[in-house]
Amino acid sequence: METIRKLAILADAAKYDASCASSGAGKRDSRASGGIGSTEGMGICHSYTPDGRCVSLLKILLTNFCIYDCAYCVNRVSSNVPRARFSVDEVVALTLDFYKRNYIEGLFLSSGIIRNADYTMEQMVEVARQLREEHRYAGYIHLKTIPEASPELLASAGRYADRLSINVELPTEAGLSALAPEKTVQSIRGAMGELRWRIEEAKEARKAPAVVAPAATRSARPRPPRFAPAGQSTQMIVGADGANDQQILASADALYGNYRMRRVYYSAFSPIPDASRQLPLQPPPLQREHRLYQADWLLRFYGYGVEEITDTTQDGMLDLDIDPKMAWAIRHPERFPVDLNRAPKELLLRVPGLGVRNVKRVLMARRHGRLRVADVARLKAPMSKLLPFVLLADHHPRKALDDPAALRAQLAPPPRQGSLFDAPPAA
Repeated sequence: METIRKLAILADAAKYDASCASSGAGKRDSRASGGIGSTEGMGICHSYTPDGRCVSLLKILLTNFCIYDCAYCVNRVSSNVPRARFSVDEVVALTLDFYKRNYIEGLFLSSGIIRNADYTMEQMVEVARQLREEHRYAGYIHLKTIPEASPELLASAGRYADRLSINVELPTEAGLSALAPEKTVQSIRGAMGELRWRIEEAKEARKAPAVVAPAATRSARPRPPRFAPAGQSTQMIVGADGANDQQILASADALYGNYRMRRVYYSAFSPIPDASRQLPLQPPPLQREHRLYQADWLLRFYGYGVEEITDTTQDGMLDLDIDPKMAWAIRHPERFPVDLNRAPKELLLRVPGLGVRNVKRVLMARRHGRLRVADVARLKAPMSKLLPFVLLADHHPRKALDDPAALRAQLAPPPRQGSLFDAPPAA
């Protein structure tokens, strides 16, 4: 099979992994018009660094052959899809060629399971080893590791990759047992724990003060090696099983706390060909995935607990009409209004419309004088969201908080006429 055909198959097969994917762009291709650029380049995806830079990655599978039969996976052994497999040398050559042409700045490599977990992991580690040691490649490498692989292979992967990830797949053990019977929570969590202590051990070793050595031997002492310096991440599928949003967020919160995850990614279930009868016929609304990401941000940066975010009467599901921070504020009018000139940081972070950056700006600005509406407007905060919940030198919300139902109707988006092609509501 030609390399370009393999690339088309294995790049398309990799698109279901959301841990480094970008979305939202329309399909555009300039080949017919004679222009330049495309949003459909095979294997090219985009990731974003903490400082906001966009990084282009070659995102492919080593192979989409797989001995597992996970019901939700298009590459499962029983799936009737075209199959392809790259050799180690082909992946190395593609990465170097794309990098030299300035198409990419890094590699995201995953794989179906061929023969067994150790054999597959060996192949992926060998790709990273050749790039690092034989070609002196210094770009970004993200390896999707296999939890059933031996600890020695996980250790080798961390020496060459910037980031490692292990998919938790589904938020509950019952869901995993039903839809992915070859996988176990114990193996997944065990591999995550292995990566966590290796990452932390490497960080501590590099932080440790150097022992004073004689001048003759000082330069010969190597610095401790790095181990996955960008940490580990994971992904869980939303809507394939019956887990509600409270269960999903509780699982994510445990992953952040127990394994120091850098990110938990949420991927809305997408119906696949020849699907199992265990799977739903319709995907969940994409707004649900969006609300989960917003709630995840509240857990990580705003000091909320899972119980607070999901404290609703909707069976543990997030409100799709308004964001979870606004929903919490409307459910708790007794906590407002918040005085922006006096409230501590913890309360300011609970104000709808105020993000982490603007809270820092408020804390700095009020040292020099009492804040007024015009001062807050200069922060470019959404004033319609913010003003009903705050006190300022020249503003009081009056009775806006006395009727939460009216306030919610005011702040929720207007109802939209349904399309004939919208998915029917769940029974």
